[in-house]
Amino acid sequence: MLDVETLHPSRLAPADTALWRSMAAAEPAFANPLLGPDFTQAVGRVREDARVAVIRRGGETLGFLPHHRRPGRLARAIGSPLSDYHGIVSRPEPGFSAEDVLHAADLGVFRYTGLIDPFAVFGGVGEPQSAFVIAPEGGADDYLEAVRAASPKKIKNYRRLDHKLEREMGQVRLVAPDTSRASFDLLIAWKREQLQRTGLHDFLRPAWTSGLLIDLFERQHGDFHGLLIGLYAGDELVAGHFGVRLGGVYHPWIASTNPAFGAWSPGQLFFLRAIAAMPALGLTHYDLGPGHDHYKRAYALTQTCALDGAVTAPGMGGVVASSVEGAWNLAGGRGSGVVARVRRRVDAIASVELTVGGRMRGFVDAVTGQSRRRAGAHEVG
Repeated sequence: MLDVETLHPSRLAPADTALWRSMAAAEPAFANPLLGPDFTQAVGRVREDARVAVIRRGGETLGFLPHHRRPGRLARAIGSPLSDYHGIVSRPEPGFSAEDVLHAADLGVFRYTGLIDPFAVFGGVGEPQSAFVIAPEGGADDYLEAVRAASPKKIKNYRRLDHKLEREMGQVRLVAPDTSRASFDLLIAWKREQLQRTGLHDFLRPAWTSGLLIDLFERQHGDFHGLLIGLYAGDELVAGHFGVRLGGVYHPWIASTNPAFGAWSPGQLFFLRAIAAMPALGLTHYDLGPGHDHYKRAYALTQTCALDGAVTAPGMGGVVASSVEGAWNLAGGRGSGVVARVRRRVDAIASVELTVGGRMRGFVDAVTGQSRRRAGAHEVG
């Protein structure tokens, strides 16, 4: 019989933290900064509802499920929507199912959008989605040549723009790590402007998300820390990424460009220089996560799979949760249709906004954002 202790990340015993790290390090599928205890503890510093289900049997610790416990016995992935990867971290053949864990933790449903499940604890339930990783095993030069060979005209044009930018605006250089708080603030401001302009939900508006990113930016030492990489032309920041690093694996969340430099395609120039710089930075994997494959696919020649779905506990709590999931699915909540897009938007707002006022504002923004997109489409037409 499972014994699940649910506690705030700040109350994790040092022995459990060390065990969690060793479990994650032993399985390549768990080798991402978001799947270890350090990310969960960072989220715990800004959210009181952060929880870890420590899974035990007979006094032996078998695994860990970090999550947020929300009303209605709903569990969301820790740090959602910043948690591009999540799941139960354990050893191989853990001897339990996700349903067993939910039941023992008094949870009704666990909703996931980037599930990593190498040991089939969740039974493979969910919609598969591609996640994109830059992993230059044969060296950066060989990797960039493979990228160029796949899109020779585009890469030739980006290199031309790189030279043009340097001629017209000054030396082009990549700074990593970039410790400038001013550059960090600029990157966040550009991302928020982009979200507003495109009508997407501003996940950086709530205090907990901005607090988490600032906290990680200020922790620039140790195996797990925030990493800002900036591309400059002269003294001007033109593009950058910010995210978290664990050893040789980097997972960026924020990718922003200076609107004034749009003619030079700064986001593309950034990728080419960042890939070239990976060996010097000690990076083996530049994990771009799932989604937005229109720009990730060109540079991430490795793809992995994550799952989008939900698992429910046995019993009445699971029945109620399952009926809600079923209603969405019957209405078309999977795939790429209108209902699926609405569902993803509602889910994103619900995961990031912790107050009723914040959720109401998010829904109002969603309606006005949709109107802006339609107006823009009519203008283009």
